Amino acid sequence: MTFRPPSNNLKQRLMSHQGGESEQGYFVYDLEHLAEHLTKLQQQDVVKLWYAVKANPLSKIIQTIAQQGINFDVASRGELAQVISQGIDSKRVLNTGPAKSKTQISDFLRQGVNTFVLESINQLTWLEEAAKEQGKRPDALLRVQLSWPDGEKNPLGGNSLTPFGLGTQEWSSITANQFPSVNFCGLHIFQWGNMLCNNKMFELWSQMVPPLAALAKQVGFDLHVLDLGGGLGVDYEGTGNQIDWQTAMADLAKIKAEAGVQELWLELGRYAVAECGYYVTKVVDRKTNFGEQQLILSAGINHLLRPAITDQPFPAALLRNSSADTCDFYLHGPLCTSMDSLGNLPLPNDVDVGDQVIFSFAGAYGFTESMPLFLCHEIAAEYVYRNNELIEVRAAQPASWYLQ
Repeated sequence: MTFRPPSNNLKQRLMSHQGGESEQGYFVYDLEHLAEHLTKLQQQDVVKLWYAVKANPLSKIIQTIAQQGINFDVASRGELAQVISQGIDSKRVLNTGPAKSKTQISDFLRQGVNTFVLESINQLTWLEEAAKEQGKRPDALLRVQLSWPDGEKNPLGGNSLTPFGLGTQEWSSITANQFPSVNFCGLHIFQWGNMLCNNKMFELWSQMVPPLAALAKQVGFDLHVLDLGGGLGVDYEGTGNQIDWQTAMADLAKIKAEAGVQELWLELGRYAVAECGYYVTKVVDRKTNFGEQQLILSAGINHLLRPAITDQPFPAALLRNSSADTCDFYLHGPLCTSMDSLGNLPLPNDVDVGDQVIFSFAGAYGFTESMPLFLCHEIAAEYVYRNNELIEVRAAQPASWYLQ
């Protein structure tokens, strides 16, 4: 398990931070590190980058990403409202997500969103109707599920049935000229998540090109855009494997040439923002149980749900300095369920009640993926770090904030 430490200045700020009893735990995002990381991602001319807002919709995160010239993948009304409220033109928005209703599609189009990833023939029909009614001709990408002969499977589906898009046989039942108010510009394909191997990603991307090119020809439109989604991973488990960005760009240049498309798109989530974020919480109890060391924390999956649903803990460290030997601790949160586990992780053996534990890679799938309502604990605070200053974006909130 490889912990990514904060900068020395940020660590000093966190060690001196006094959040009071109202903070069971809090998130902090290093905006300067985020900007530096995004700048490196943009130093290429191979792909157009979109940010998957689901990874972290905090206002300051969105603002930093927008300043880097990256556009936004939104999958709900709330995400769209959050992006627009940051002063971002709706023309920089790509509407994704499997549950787009007729009303939502019409509303997004009315608000100026012009690019849609369509997951069903119903969605295509509703976009055609809304576009005709509003006198517009939006761009559309059909989302495709492919089957693979080697039976690949993972959380996004692989060969499993998912709600994302349709198979080539189902899409081939329609033709583009049936929908004159929609500009068929491309296809969207994304079935594998948190990939850590460049060679495996290139292999999967390469297998996608022939069936997608054939589908575009069958439906009757020129394939100008190929959207490969996201899937670039973060090494939460410290395997030593990680995606090399320059290698990925070289591979994608080959894919782009093979597909003969004008544009390749990637929708980055965790790969864009995970490294900039940390989560800090306190130890409230330590005990030995059946020969194992256990720490009970002020907060657990009510703030960091991902370990419970992926069995991949966020790497952790003791916030204060320690020269003690490490041993493995089972980390538990305060909820009355055995699911509230943040992993079995190495920490210094002198960790004790009152110490603070800091988790890295928490810039993605942290606060908004959590389950804060169960047992009526406090909502986590969120801070950003910039110019050597810790800035509170939202204070910790008691259960009365949402209870009726």
